[in-house]
Amino acid sequence: MLRRPFARTALRILRPRLTLLPRSCGQFHTGCRRDGVGGDGGRDSDSDSDSDSAGGGSVSAASMVPESLPRVLVVWAPDWPIVAARQHEKLPADAPLVLVEKGLVFAAAASARAEGVTRGLRLREAQSRFPGIIDRPYDPALDSRAFEPVLTAIEELIPGVQLLRPGMCAVKVRGAAQYYGGEKAAALTVIARVNEIAASDARVGVADALFTAVHAARSTIARDPRSRASHVRVVAAGDSAAFLAPLPLTVLEEPHIVSLLSKLGISTLGEFAHLDRTDVRVRFGEPGARLHALASGRDPQAFVARTPPLDLDVVLDFEPALDRVDQVAFAVRSRADDFIDALMRAQLVATAIRVELDSESGEVAERVWLHPRSFSASDVVDRVRWQVQGSNLIEAGLSSGISRVRIVPETVDEIGHHEIGLWGSGLEPRIHHGLSRVQSMLGHGGVLVPSIEGGRTLSSRQRLTAWGDRSVAERSPQRPWPGALPDPLPGTVFSSRHAVHVFAADGAAVAVDERGQVLAPPARFSTSDSRSRSLTAWAGPWPLAERWWEAGSSGPSWRFQAVDDTGCAWLLVLDNGGWWAEARYD
Repeated sequence: MLRRPFARTALRILRPRLTLLPRSCGQFHTGCRRDGVGGDGGRDSDSDSDSDSAGGGSVSAASMVPESLPRVLVVWAPDWPIVAARQHEKLPADAPLVLVEKGLVFAAAASARAEGVTRGLRLREAQSRFPGIIDRPYDPALDSRAFEPVLTAIEELIPGVQLLRPGMCAVKVRGAAQYYGGEKAAALTVIARVNEIAASDARVGVADALFTAVHAARSTIARDPRSRASHVRVVAAGDSAAFLAPLPLTVLEEPHIVSLLSKLGISTLGEFAHLDRTDVRVRFGEPGARLHALASGRDPQAFVARTPPLDLDVVLDFEPALDRVDQVAFAVRSRADDFIDALMRAQLVATAIRVELDSESGEVAERVWLHPRSFSASDVVDRVRWQVQGSNLIEAGLSSGISRVRIVPETVDEIGHHEIGLWGSGLEPRIHHGLSRVQSMLGHGGVLVPSIEGGRTLSSRQRLTAWGDRSVAERSPQRPWPGALPDPLPGTVFSSRHAVHVFAADGAAVAVDERGQVLAPPARFSTSDSRSRSLTAWAGPWPLAERWWEAGSSGPSWRFQAVDDTGCAWLLVLDNGGWWAEARYD
């Protein structure tokens, strides 16, 4: 609790002008209204004296908690990204796994943290601190997929789950407490089920509101890890403000407002909650009022239970395991029709599916397949067949065949968005049907679609993507690329450069010195078929030094533009390997 002079100083800074109203006894007090209560609020003089000594007559947060406020149980799985990735990679529990996002450590396992690897470190710095770490890219979709069985298991125990984020969810516990014999008994039941499903060290907090329950669950980390009962923290009804009072302001996760409050000498939630809410709203606006409500144990966030998703997955188990591609494709064909029919009954279509292949010896091959329109049953069969062909579960000579196939609708859309128009849809459906037919005969990589990405050379800017897959540019074309060829670009870029010879007027080979000067003007060039062309105009050279630090780099190169006697323009390149015709301006 704030001391009186300090609290009045903070209030004076927050609200420069206070209205003073006379009491019947001739004294003065603040006349601001709190929760619709003005003046003495109908309280006796003893209560007013206690409130004044506590810091300006603010009503205690505990007294503001409605009796009908629902109790909330929050389930927290610590280090969930690590748990999900470890299960996906089938790594041991003590593996020093590190998840990396944009070159920085996003999450680290306990064994890696013990060696000084913390979140936010650059990967190279983390490797220098602990060379034995196992680094993997962070995949947020994996977090969500891995947490879905946990949500389903909790819904079997207590209906109405709200997902806060992967690794953390909440349920209303009032009915479950009556069924299981108390809030703590319900919490222990949930912990046992979550640990059974996810092999995680689950923690539970129970309180009047989400914010308080979340931090109640987090507070169990410092307690005895050997006792299962210590994994549960129950905050009694109406005690939220007292529980939150000693916590630092940083738990609010609002650096700007926390910094301003720190300059006022306020460092804990209890000190912040003791300030008058009207003063806080005037000084910090609605964001400050929301944080003040959290600090006072009054979470304004409404509890919204999720609607359980439809179970549209298709699972095929093979006993004995299949070791031929045509056997797997034939088995999937009948279930693919059921898969599409179930989507249509739900008024949905699948624009992306995930195919999971399990082998008898435990190998797993998983891939997400995209579709330019929506999947049909034959499209699903083709994707499974292509994945079996390229999964290396059979062709690599492994000791076991495929024991399970699981098809999951990864992305769905309303069926109305994919209906054919009244007068048809033009040529696009026929083009798609023709390309898909050719692809089904030639294989997944038999039909390729070109796209453009960033780069300095023409060949590096080309990207070929299989028909139906979403093209994801590794290098953004919007970024600056110093040394890139400016517009207009050549109309024809050769798949492989053609070797040519460029000569001066006296027949000597044209070269460029170290200072980038042409030793003799180009007069003609000849191709590999010995056809000679006279040059009527030329421009250049333009230097290009790319990835010069790599041992296998070809060194600097020089670009020339030249026009032959037929009026055709060429893009010629000179490097350590000689002269090349890279493209033609049509």
